[in-house]
Amino acid sequence: MTKKIIAFAGSNSKTSINKQLATYASSLIKDADVNVLDLNDYKLPMYGVDLETENGFPEDALKFYKLLSNADGLIISLAEHNGAYTTAFKNLMDWLSRVDANMFQAKPMLLMSTSPGARAGQSVFEIAEDRFPRHNANIVAKFSLPSFNDNFKDEKVINPELNNRLKEEVETLVKHL
Repeated sequence: MTKKIIAFAGSNSKTSINKQLATYASSLIKDADVNVLDLNDYKLPMYGVDLETENGFPEDALKFYKLLSNADGLIISLAEHNGAYTTAFKNLMDWLSRVDANMFQAKPMLLMSTSPGARAGQSVFEIAEDRFPRHNANIVAKFSLPSFNDNFKDEKVINPELNNRLKEEVETLVKHL
């Protein structure tokens, strides 16, 4: 049976470098049904307990959760804003964690980040490494791409050493599916 992979960036930028990285990483998986999601397709109001009490869960939060539930594996590449998650991703997490505190459902995950700088979004990556397991994340593979604009061209990682490391991490994810 074909495995289902959900890939997305923790960003709502239409030109997200993290979405480009997640898309490339997902293209390295053969014999899988890959669905690259865009946070812009999920319109969610800013989370608030009063809003949840009055209206319940937004339809798009439930749709996103269902996609996670039906997946065999996850590829998530996080953008960093001011040393943390983007507002769009944090809001999605807030809603999903209310739908199910164990929102990642122990699905094997490749956790990634990139940025234009040499730190590759390290601050948000470390936050996620600490936080995601509290929501039942099963982080089996990790990859950070430094200096995106120097190391990613023509929809792929062009630095051979970094590309080989990414391929190894993708293979680790595949072994856990």
